[in-house]
Amino acid sequence: MQTRLLRVNEHEVDVDVDVDVDSEGYLVNLSDWFEAFVRAQAEQEGLALTDEIWEVIRYLRDFYEQHEVQANVLEIIKHLHRVWRSELGSNRYLHSIFPRGGPQQQGNRLAGLQCTKGEH
Repeated sequence: MQTRLLRVNEHEVDVDVDVDVDSEGYLVNLSDWFEAFVRAQAEQEGLALTDEIWEVIRYLRDFYEQHEVQANVLEIIKHLHRVWRSELGSNRYLHSIFPRGGPQQQGNRLAGLQCTKGEH
C-alpha cells in the first residue's frame, strides 16, 4: 500500500506531527486519530468543518468504539433522523455536507476509520 504523510499541527501543544495516510487520505493507523487530524484533512479536501460535520464524525467514532464495526448508512441516517429534523437526517443531506463520498467515505476518512466495504 502506498502511503503519504499528512502534516498536522496540534495547536494545544504547538507541534507539527506527521501521520501516515493512504493514497485516499485514510489513516494507516486508527490510533493516530486526533481532532487536529480532522482539521488538516478537511483543509486538504476543501471542506469547512461545521457543527453538524463534527457531530457526524463523533457519532461515527462513538459507534465504532461501542460496536467495533463501522456504522452503515442506514444506522447513520436513523440516528441523525432522531437527533436532527427529518430533512437533515437524510442521505441527500449527508451527501451535501460530505460531498466527497458521503458519510461512508469522507465521514469515515475524517473520523479516522476506513471506508466501509461495498458502500458507494
